[in-house]
Amino acid sequence: MKTYHISEEEYEAAKALAKKNQNKRVDKRLQVIILRYEGLKDQEIGNKLGYHRKRVSQLCAEFARVGLEEYARHKYGGNHRALKNEEEAEILEKFEKKAEKGEVVTTREIKEELDKKRGKDTGKAYVYRVLARQDWRKAMPRSRHPKAADEATVEASKKLTNE
Repeated sequence: MKTYHISEEEYEAAKALAKKNQNKRVDKRLQVIILRYEGLKDQEIGNKLGYHRKRVSQLCAEFARVGLEEYARHKYGGNHRALKNEEEAEILEKFEKKAEKGEVVTTREIKEELDKKRGKDTGKAYVYRVLARQDWRKAMPRSRHPKAADEATVEASKKLTNE
């Protein structure tokens, strides 16, 4: 097993970067380097930071291979959406005008419009996520509960008193 040694310059740079850093994942990775320099073994570092000892070794190897800047870069992005927020809002604006007139707007119509814009089929879940992101909600309650009993059953169960 190869041991990766951390130099004093690397240690100081990692500490300085850890002070400026605001991402907890990156901070945890930097702590591996800092604790390794301070003399802790992989098992001890792993126990302290919640990593397996093999992962600690892998992180040290990665640090040695790519350097501090690349090692401390946050590699995980977000927002892998098909459309930008502005594009979604633009599509929903058409339906908002329709809804303000009192017409019913269905997710099927919105889905068709999103499909046209994207050029491919979108799932139902995507449509609902778009509606949630744009703060749309169902304004009208259901007229009847889906599991409600029929009228004949309701009338039969009522107590009829003739006084």
